[in-house]
Amino acid sequence: QVPFVESGGGLVQAGGSLRLSCEVSAMTFSIDTMGWYHRAPGKPRELVAWVNRVGSPNYEDSVKGRFTISRDSAKKSVYLQMNSLKPEDTGVYYCNRLVSPYSWGQGTQVTVST
Repeated sequence: QVPFVESGGGLVQAGGSLRLSCEVSAMTFSIDTMGWYHRAPGKPRELVAWVNRVGSPNYEDSVKGRFTISRDSAKKSVYLQMNSLKPEDTGVYYCNRLVSPYSWGQGTQVTVST
């Protein structure tokens, strides 16, 4: 079973919004710090936002003030609300835990047009 199933991506104009969802089947979800990662075209995957087990969020400077990460323990899900999207936000987004990551899911494609 794939530990994570990401969804919610799509094509949006610059300045628009998307909400990504990650369904988690990993048994350790309740104690894991979970993150959203961005892989821009031709670049390595990078962590952009993460949330600890009690819901405290952190963000990379490139998304601070525009993205909001959250988690729902009852639904075993992690979310990424993306506002004021920029063309450089284009890429595939993945979720995973920060420490000892599990195998990666398929991710969800986000394309921001000018």
